[in-house]
Amino acid sequence: MREFDYRRASDVPGALALLGTEPEARYLGGGTNLVDLMKSGVERPALLVDVRELPLERIEVADDGGLRIGATVTNSDLAAHPEVRRRYPALAQAVLAGASGQLRNMATVGGNLLQRTRCAYFTDVSKACNRRVPGSGCPAVTGEHRNHAILGASAHCVAVHPSDMGVALAAFDAVVHYATADGPGAVPLAEFHLPVGDTPHRETALPPGALITGVTLPPAPVAAASRYRKVRERASYAFAIGSVAAALDVRDGVIHDVRLAFGAVASRPWRAQAAERALLGGPATAEAFGAAADAELAAAEPLPDNGYKVTLIRNLVVAVLTELAEESRRTEEATR
Repeated sequence: MREFDYRRASDVPGALALLGTEPEARYLGGGTNLVDLMKSGVERPALLVDVRELPLERIEVADDGGLRIGATVTNSDLAAHPEVRRRYPALAQAVLAGASGQLRNMATVGGNLLQRTRCAYFTDVSKACNRRVPGSGCPAVTGEHRNHAILGASAHCVAVHPSDMGVALAAFDAVVHYATADGPGAVPLAEFHLPVGDTPHRETALPPGALITGVTLPPAPVAAASRYRKVRERASYAFAIGSVAAALDVRDGVIHDVRLAFGAVASRPWRAQAAERALLGGPATAEAFGAAADAELAAAEPLPDNGYKVTLIRNLVVAVLTELAEESRRTEEATR
């Protein structure tokens, strides 16, 4: 590990100023991803600016009924917050599915969105990787890619984004807020993680030196009936090989609103807009759910060893939406 300097910031302007003093500086939140990458030599910052003590640790209900979530809120606090559990249960479920208790106690909302891929070629500095060294190649295309992308990939990178939390946030139109020396800014989560294209080393839309200050979730009544389902290769803590965040509003058997996002299938949380369009206004049946999943997955381009993900995601969509539709039916019957 490279030697580095360490400074602790007490406010946002101070954090921005500290980062500006060193071209190779990085913000440090919980460090659950960054420190691992420093140990392996993938990340080699000259300065760490600790932002854990910034006043960004609150979760508040907004005037419009949405939520404001500070960037330094821990994953544990996010999952346990009563308004998160009541208004966006899929988000709480995604966070709880995402890591061990010890990691959730340290990891932050801002850091979760900025975590980097767990692709073995990326984390091994002895291997080529276009994310680490642009133009060096992507050995995963012809090598080990069982857990890699089936949507939105390119010949330059087929890695997936590892966040569970991000999948739920994508389903509910979250917006990421940040601060820069020139003032504040915001970007929809749908645009936050950049398509890999031929520049996989450019991972987010954040301006240079920007500090994430929080995430807002707009009001979404449908989100109260939501669920996150994750499939992994072992029952204990592990990254997803496929996941679905879903919300469904069904009235008299007709879908009035639906939200759907996939995880572990692309370089970013994947909002399933084609599937949503196919479902809206139609019947809440297993056949319709399967057809909608097929509409979204028609764009999939699996590699030789990860084609199973197409079937996996389709089955997850049908299973989760069917469960939500059945719950809605029982609730309707109970209130008649």
